[in-house]
Amino acid sequence: MSDRALLAAQGYLELGMVDEALDELSFLKGFEISDPEIVELRLHILMQGQRWDAALTTAQELLQVTPDAVPAYIHGAFALHELGRTLEARDLLLKGPPVLRKDPTFHYNIGCYEAVLGNRESAMRSLGESFALDETYRDYALQDPDLKTIYSELSLE
Repeated sequence: MSDRALLAAQGYLELGMVDEALDELSFLKGFEISDPEIVELRLHILMQGQRWDAALTTAQELLQVTPDAVPAYIHGAFALHELGRTLEARDLLLKGPPVLRKDPTFHYNIGCYEAVLGNRESAMRSLGESFALDETYRDYALQDPDLKTIYSELSLE
C-alpha cells in the first residue's frame, strides 16, 4: 500500500478537502483499491463530502470485502437516509451483525429513522438505548431535525 497516498488522503480528509483526498486515493493500484482500510477511508471521505450515491456504493463495496464491517452498515444506512430512502436505511441497520447493537450510533440512527417513519414509540425506545450507552447522544437528539416530531418527549427525560 502506498503509505504516502494513504497519509495524504487522510490529511486532506482532516482538512475537509474532499476532492484532494479522493485524488490521492486514485494513485493506488490493483489490490490496494479493494483493501478494506482503503475502501473505508474512501467511504469516510465521500460521507464528509455528502456524496450520498457514491458513499452508498462504497459502503456496499466494503460489505463485499468485509461482511461484518460496522462502518459499512452505519454509513451505508445514513447515505440511504440522506437519499430519502429511510425505510431501507433502517432495514440495512437491522440486518447488520450483532456487534452493532453495542454501538450507540446504531440505536441513535434507528431512533432517527423510526421518528422520520412516524414510529414514535420505537424511536423513543431506540434513542433510550443510545442514551444509556452514551449520554452525549441526548445533546445531539435535542438539535437533530430528524427528531423534531418528538422533541417534546426527548426533553422530558
